[in-house]
Amino acid sequence: QGQLVESGGGLVQAGGSLRLSCAASGRAFSTYAMGWFRQAPGKERELVAAVSSGGSTVYTDSVKGRFTISRDNAKITVYLQMNSLKPEDTAVYYCTAKRYSPDYVYGRYEYWGQGTQVTVSS
Repeated sequence: QGQLVESGGGLVQAGGSLRLSCAASGRAFSTYAMGWFRQAPGKERELVAAVSSGGSTVYTDSVKGRFTISRDNAKITVYLQMNSLKPEDTAVYYCTAKRYSPDYVYGRYEYWGQGTQVTVSS
């Protein structure tokens, strides 16, 4: 059984920064695509960013230029550096993983963390 454990969420003022971390264990996650989804109240879960095992990245348009996803395959950990945070970034952020390439569709991801709350105050 694979396991993903997120950390790093919290409360921050608009314009501030947070760094999320996700530690993976139990599977060959170093060969998996890994990413972050988020879900705000009353909204669908959406992809924020994802990274392939080789380091190729995808981002949703609203975070381009502000968020950076990265991974350390030796530690089997993926990071999401979030800068210039906005109130609309407020959501529960979920770490996720799937075989092969990153994907925008959450139903195609196989493993999920428990989620971490990010709240951006105005």
